[in-house]
Amino acid sequence: MSVLPIRPASPTALAGRTVIVTGAAAEIGGAYVRAFTATGANVVAVDLLRTARQALAVTREATRTGPGRALFAPADVTSEADWRLVVERSVAEFGGLDVLVNNAAVYRRIGAKRPLTELGVEEWDHVFAVNVRGSWLGIRAVAPVMADLGGGCVVNVSSVVGRVGAVGFAHYVASKAAVEGLTRAAARELGDQHIRVNVLAPGLVDNEASRALNTGSYLDSSAQARALSRPMQADDLVGPLLWLASPAAAFVTGQTVIVDGGQVFA
Repeated sequence: MSVLPIRPASPTALAGRTVIVTGAAAEIGGAYVRAFTATGANVVAVDLLRTARQALAVTREATRTGPGRALFAPADVTSEADWRLVVERSVAEFGGLDVLVNNAAVYRRIGAKRPLTELGVEEWDHVFAVNVRGSWLGIRAVAPVMADLGGGCVVNVSSVVGRVGAVGFAHYVASKAAVEGLTRAAARELGDQHIRVNVLAPGLVDNEASRALNTGSYLDSSAQARALSRPMQADDLVGPLLWLASPAAAFVTGQTVIVDGGQVFA
């Protein structure tokens, strides 16, 4: 196997690269889109058509503040056909495809925490369809293009609950554990094609989605259990994500980077 030269890390290491971010309309996904465009990368922001208003607001702000550009590509990550269109548009608009961030997930739409004995089969299957199948379809769609272009990077977004468990949403917990297994398998298979695959595993972010599913006291206790005892924000994930996506992490693959302020030590 030939060895690609490791390019030195720099503040502009991602400038000109093409990045796909799924789940881009929500708070965390939007932070990712803005962070990448701030480095000079061009972003294809993917989310469902029903989120068009929010997604367009994110891409317009990201493009305005630049220097990279962002565009909205409506798509359902559970659809093979939609993934083909997203990849085709990425290459057509920006001339390449370097990074995929599989961020889309069912979380807030779970609605309320319930015992696993009360979960329905359709609920379980829907969470796995988006959280796991969506990530797999994304990897499957981008890998041939990245390989033809000399390599690339995939960052799958998991959660620390996939490692430690949590009461009330077993389907979400199990799906995030599956994402880590998928990541390790993909890293093994795609390494020879110079494609790195890693996991970013956030702790509980204090945002609207988390407050919809958790009580204030739960959020407070989670913050106090951290070595860095404060609420976690979406922007806390930006630095680790950009590092994983950049040449600075060129020899890192199959790994899970936990970002939770020191609550879980792996």
